[in-house]
Amino acid sequence: MRTKEQVAAILDGLEREYPLAECTLNYNEAWQLLVAVRLAAQCTDERVNQVVPALFERYPNAAAMAQAEPEDIEPFIHSCGFFRGKARDIVGAAKMLEDEFGGAVPGNMDDLLRLPGVGRKSANLILGDVFRVPGSVVVDTHCIRLSNRMGLVDDLKDPPKIETALRVLLPPERSNDFCHRLVLHGRAVCTARKPACENCCVREACQSWENKEFT
Repeated sequence: MRTKEQVAAILDGLEREYPLAECTLNYNEAWQLLVAVRLAAQCTDERVNQVVPALFERYPNAAAMAQAEPEDIEPFIHSCGFFRGKARDIVGAAKMLEDEFGGAVPGNMDDLLRLPGVGRKSANLILGDVFRVPGSVVVDTHCIRLSNRMGLVDDLKDPPKIETALRVLLPPERSNDFCHRLVLHGRAVCTARKPACENCCVREACQSWENKEFT
């Protein structure tokens, strides 16, 4: 595990390297992010960003989507994979938003988790990016890999356990941006196949570099 000083060095190093900590999914409002993050499951953000303009032009809000059937939107999202399940969840979420929340995406974890297709990762992303809720921790594959490699968690693979551990370590006001930076760093440097430690901006505070795991 890392010391407080090492955790701070990791946070500061990533912030310097990736000053613009932004979600790589394109959206203008909470409803669009809700849809986009569901489509992004086992699909690249790049592909989702190519698909959603036509989808949102046809169904610009939850009210419009609630009038659709899953079969109506399947052609729009076919290339995202698992399109039948995703279509069913998106239409189901739209109907629930209209029926129970006045068409608005709720800004709390409990209500978000009631929506079809929304898990803790999606809920934390919406809470952090849209509602700016402090302490939002998005545990995706990059977060799992990098937090273990860096020594922020101790050999944890279970997302809820990693989320809990990172909530303790990270300053609440920096946690959401930190998770976005992990995605950027995981794609550019600390890749799944083999990290490019020699190019890493936080290697001096990283447990894997310290232990020479990838040399």
